[in-house]
Amino acid sequence: MTGMSEVGTDARKSAQWVELVALGLAAGFLSGMFGVGGGILIVPGLLLILKFNQKLAAGTSLAAILPLALVGVVSYAINGNVSLTAAILVAVGSVFGARIGTRLLRKLPAKPLQIGFAVFIVVVIVSLFLVIPDRDAALDITWLTATAMILLGIVTGILAGLLGVGGGVIIVPALMLLFGASDLVAKGTSLLVMIPTSLTGTLSNYRAKNVDLSAALAVGLPACVTTFVGSMVATAVSPMAANIAFAVFLTFVAVQMFWKALRSGGAGAGRR
Repeated sequence: MTGMSEVGTDARKSAQWVELVALGLAAGFLSGMFGVGGGILIVPGLLLILKFNQKLAAGTSLAAILPLALVGVVSYAINGNVSLTAAILVAVGSVFGARIGTRLLRKLPAKPLQIGFAVFIVVVIVSLFLVIPDRDAALDITWLTATAMILLGIVTGILAGLLGVGGGVIIVPALMLLFGASDLVAKGTSLLVMIPTSLTGTLSNYRAKNVDLSAALAVGLPACVTTFVGSMVATAVSPMAANIAFAVFLTFVAVQMFWKALRSGGAGAGRR
């Protein structure tokens, strides 16, 4: 009986690793295609596959995002579709915003915030069909736009701290709709912002023992392959087609946010 039990355990572990690799491949394509971190898939995937608790899943997801963000930035930068200045400005704001968000998390109810954010995403989806980005447009940065980008980072950080949403869901449409960036520059810049965020967050989570590095590597390394593929697809399709695809992705995010808000009990304690 013991031998059969061990065989069964090994089979389950093997199946889990296969599922983690598949999760990474899917998340990587999303990251490359839309300039997002992929946490919208990685976190629920880890909850389901490895039965992680929410904190461990979020921390592991943040660590997995680092390698795919690096590959994604390089993929977009090859064609000049990354704004280093804009990324720095947004990242500076997001550092302060994240601190505010985590503090507000203890005081504000999550349900109305999640519903409000989902409604905000619906507004963004509608806007994507009204404004088609120009891929030849330059992202001009003045003192006014620089200040606005810092504010964008603060808002992004607050929402990330409050709701655990990835910054790309906010940064990409904001750069396109508010600052006139092309969809490719918005996506490449968003991925660059994620690198310091992922690195600092992972170091903090590692000290708090909220990261499973082996699981992060199992997801993050395969994701690097499809991140590159996703960025190539994003470059190949037209701006209108890219907006439609991004709108479909945001619809998925909004539905998931509504679902979280409407769930009564939430997930169980889970692993660790």
